[in-house]
Amino acid sequence: MVLKQSKIHHQFVEFIPEVLGDGILYISRPYKTAVHKCFCGCGEEVVTPLIPTEWTLSTSKDGVSLFPSIGNWSLPCRSHYWIKNSKVVWAATMSKKQIDQGRLYDRKLKEGYFAEKKPKEPVRQDWLESLIDFVMSIFRK
Repeated sequence: MVLKQSKIHHQFVEFIPEVLGDGILYISRPYKTAVHKCFCGCGEEVVTPLIPTEWTLSTSKDGVSLFPSIGNWSLPCRSHYWIKNSKVVWAATMSKKQIDQGRLYDRKLKEGYFAEKKPKEPVRQDWLESLIDFVMSIFRK
């Protein structure tokens, strides 16, 4: 039986290896992804996309950190932890209701993020351009 990890190592790679090592966070910057075997010891693969609506990675002299926490709600182990400075900080078990509320909150954040990214209608900022268009329309008649 593999015990829960408390300290991890990280490797920057281009491609995620087919066989993952225990206690290693593989980070592919070109593909904006971090992958590891679940740190609870169950052996399941955990993928964390490194994009604004999912996880962010930070590095320091003390190690790597992922934000937000990793909640493996779809895995049988349902483990929940943070990766801070290359250490696994175990979080409390969450109820189904708490998990559902967290998923709803995440969905709302994503909707807000993408709503801000929608292209806006062009706005005329130059009154002179509007005047020229008006004058030109008179001569087109």
